[in-house]
Amino acid sequence: MIGPPANTRIWIAAGVTDMRSGFNSLAAKVQTVLEKDPYGGHVFIFRGRRGDLLKALYWSDGGLCLFAKRLETGRFAWPRAETGVVALTTAQLSLLLEGFDWRQPVEAARPRSAL
Repeated sequence: MIGPPANTRIWIAAGVTDMRSGFNSLAAKVQTVLEKDPYGGHVFIFRGRRGDLLKALYWSDGGLCLFAKRLETGRFAWPRAETGVVALTTAQLSLLLEGFDWRQPVEAARPRSAL
């Protein structure tokens, strides 16, 4: 997925979602459960029960886009909450999509500057 525009918010739908859901079901979930506008240009991320599949719903250029990503091994890191939404930064989204734990990224060791 190419990075969203700078003013785009990225939302994770906490809990699990039926991954058989398509455009209409996910848009309805965004409206009713998450109480957000699925046509507002924001990205909404959903995860299935097994944790190895994500779907992202995104409104762009007059139409809904639905992206999916499945991990061959491991599970996507997910919030512990059963309901609600969690906001992500674009950096956290990148970590999530690569299969890393976006909740606690480890900072790379930096060389100490000489005083």
